[in-house]
Amino acid sequence: MSILWDRPGLAASAVHAGLSDTDTRSLQTIKTLLSRLVDKGALQTEAEGRRYLYHPTMTRDDYAASATRRFSDRLFGGRAAPIVAHLAEDNGLSNDDIAELEAIIRELKSRD
Repeated sequence: MSILWDRPGLAASAVHAGLSDTDTRSLQTIKTLLSRLVDKGALQTEAEGRRYLYHPTMTRDDYAASATRRFSDRLFGGRAAPIVAHLAEDNGLSNDDIAELEAIIRELKSRD
């Protein structure tokens, strides 16, 4: 999806070519993955001759928000604080991370 968010309208072969050198998935595997994403509504196709061009149906931010919400609901009962606590305990938060979180909290409080 990242490749298509950065450059929408690519054919499967171009998506495959855009993968990192460490990604060893075959072109056929990528075609299968793209087909499944079309079936799920995450991508739409545009016919161009004998090939299809793939376009994301949602932005990266919309997808991230949806995935985060599903993750939060499934593992933490929809609560944000336990997620942040878990990240802080296991991975640590840098001073920059903490400052950014504090700024987000200030902004959220000012909306009330």
